[in-house]
Amino acid sequence: MFRFANGEYLYLLTLIPLLVVVLMFVAHRRKRLLQRFGNTAIVKELMPDFSKSRMRLKALLYLSALTLLIFAAARPQLGSKLREVKAEGVEMMLVVDVSNSMLAEDFEPNRLERTKYAINKLFEGLQQERVGLVTFAGEPKVQLPITSDYRMAQAFAKRLSPNLVAEQGTDVGKALELAMLSFSSQSERSRVIVLITDGENHEADAVAVARKAAEMGIRIYTIGIGTPEGAPIEIDGEFVKDENDEMVVSKLNEKMLEEIASLTEAAYVRASKQSIGLEEIVKSINEMERSELTTVKYEEYNEQYQYLVAVALALLLMDILVLSRRNPRLRRFNIFRE
Repeated sequence: MFRFANGEYLYLLTLIPLLVVVLMFVAHRRKRLLQRFGNTAIVKELMPDFSKSRMRLKALLYLSALTLLIFAAARPQLGSKLREVKAEGVEMMLVVDVSNSMLAEDFEPNRLERTKYAINKLFEGLQQERVGLVTFAGEPKVQLPITSDYRMAQAFAKRLSPNLVAEQGTDVGKALELAMLSFSSQSERSRVIVLITDGENHEADAVAVARKAAEMGIRIYTIGIGTPEGAPIEIDGEFVKDENDEMVVSKLNEKMLEEIASLTEAAYVRASKQSIGLEEIVKSINEMERSELTTVKYEEYNEQYQYLVAVALALLLMDILVLSRRNPRLRRFNIFRE
């Protein structure tokens, strides 16, 4: 794979045509001045050592060297072969509720925005873990497969929104099932699900799915975000109402989240306005036994700029050695015949 590490320097190539125009203008002005000085044929006889070909050659050498130096500044690179990197770590699937109830404002500015901030901070502190992201409401969706690219993970986390799912509702069970199928490692010691939700569950039995996860050796850490008192849900400036035209209040359901965590020998954390709770869960995960994870990565790119610099320096040296006038002692060996 070929690339330029500093591709913005390639814009300097636009200077080359400008320099060509300038050199042509200078040559034309020199010719005009000679014509004003006197008869061109007589003037040439008075300057027997002047060589137009040498001047052109020197300009060509200079422009070629400058072009190569610009390419060198852009740092051309060649990619090496793929290689496998082995490390000990944990695979972590984040399962995030993006239903409309996560827009409740008992956390500022709302539950979902606080969750996004906490996930971003989590990814900043990870090292060997591999992470994935599942979002859910009425239907779950894998937003990010298992990866060790934390920058990509942060970019996906910033996009979390109720608009990512086509069907509203809250089906925690389906989301957990999808997360369980999304691991790349089959080790029972290194698979973790972190479920972040307000605990409202309108569909299948999530506890039954948790029992299945426990049998597979998957731990499910749960974070309850919200307050038991709850808060109304505001969308586009209007509060959500039920079929009786009463304001819907979303409340934290801790019982289900505590049971899911307990069944899988994990932990439940209630988010506070100071901390979502991810830090506490990461500390617990760090105490788990790690297994060997294999990641395929590109080796570092090989720099190629030094070859261009060497050729450019050679051209500049030639430019210095080539005189703009003929050497009377070497006149009989003239290779710049006009």
